[in-house]
Amino acid sequence: MRKPGVEHILSLKCLICGKEYHPDEVEYVCPDHGDEGILDVQYDYECIARRISQGDLLHNTDYSMWRYRPLLPLRADASVPPLLVGWTPLLRANRLAAELGLKHVWIKDDGRQPTGSLKDRASAIAVVKAQEKGAQVITTASTGNAAAALAGLCASVRQRNVIFVPQSAPPAKIAQLLVFGSQVLLVQGSYDDAFELCLLAAREYGWYNRNTAYNPYMTEGKKTVALEICEQMGWQAPDAVFVSVGDGCIIGGLHKGFRDLYHLGWIDHIPRLIGVQAAGSAYLYEAWVNQEDVLTKPPIAAHTVADSISAGLPRDRLKAMAAVRDTKGAFVRVSDDEILAAIPALARGSGVFAEPAGAAAYAGLLKALSDGQVHADERIVVLVTGNGLKDVPNAMRSVEQIGTRAHVVEKTFADVQRVVQQLNLSGASSSV
Repeated sequence: MRKPGVEHILSLKCLICGKEYHPDEVEYVCPDHGDEGILDVQYDYECIARRISQGDLLHNTDYSMWRYRPLLPLRADASVPPLLVGWTPLLRANRLAAELGLKHVWIKDDGRQPTGSLKDRASAIAVVKAQEKGAQVITTASTGNAAAALAGLCASVRQRNVIFVPQSAPPAKIAQLLVFGSQVLLVQGSYDDAFELCLLAAREYGWYNRNTAYNPYMTEGKKTVALEICEQMGWQAPDAVFVSVGDGCIIGGLHKGFRDLYHLGWIDHIPRLIGVQAAGSAYLYEAWVNQEDVLTKPPIAAHTVADSISAGLPRDRLKAMAAVRDTKGAFVRVSDDEILAAIPALARGSGVFAEPAGAAAYAGLLKALSDGQVHADERIVVLVTGNGLKDVPNAMRSVEQIGTRAHVVEKTFADVQRVVQQLNLSGASSSV
């Protein structure tokens, strides 16, 4: 019998064998397939429809991810963290669209989250579910953003947490962890090494495991970005969404969110999902192009400036591949130089400052456009997953790459005049 408050959850379904479990039967994965037995939350949409409607949302003044509580795997009496997670802006990027020869482009800026990345959505769910179980400690492995998200959300409710992160993670992300008071283990290895150590520690010490593509509820947090996109577009779903892909959990979450809305009858189609991978971390792109089985395809050696999407073995590869195949989407591969070039291009064209992984989505749009995969009249959303201040060294590399630099002046106005004349700014309008 389902517990009061979770009647809308039917089961947790294994993506490999299709076996379904009551949520109380298993904690994370299908026991028949070990760590690979990724589960997906199955909902009773008739039950959900009795609890929430589009009309209800018109009068809902909770502008956070929790406005969609009836669509989330929470008990009715669950308390949520106080940080304002979700309802990030969806910006109409008319200038970018015109430059690209497109009619409709939006930027969904999830760099505006409390800790600066979309991962706050999943970590908020993790904190709720961990406290529901009475967990003393929450743990995760991360290249930086999921860790920072968990650290911040845990700090907001005084929840102890342990973070496994590669020692090579950007200093700004490690700084966030330490400032929030997390116990940080810097792993002298890759993200995949950190992931394995986190799994072992969680089992040994009974910590609640937030890991992407291991904890089935993380997809449910990330899907709220899809719910927001559709609501912010007046329930007219976009034609295509571009998103960077590392582990695959975000694109899987987008797919789940759009599917939820489609099953509820709130949108009339599911957008094509375009997953953008860095050339040095293109596991899923290669599997898609070569029609490989991601359950048997071996790990690759991943190297990219976009640390947030560097994954030798994408942990949520089943959901990521399904997201692209089921929506007739595609995977796109972009170089590190293209990713770096996209940072200032996106910032100057829209005012959105993205870290490399976030800018990769825009680089993917440029690549897809040049390959003829995008049509001029399509309604396109580019999902920026993280703020540019997460990785200042690569932001500086991006502007150096295109020849932008600061100008040093002596403390005299005459030297200011010299630079102004050199830059041909003396006759410029006072408006920007």
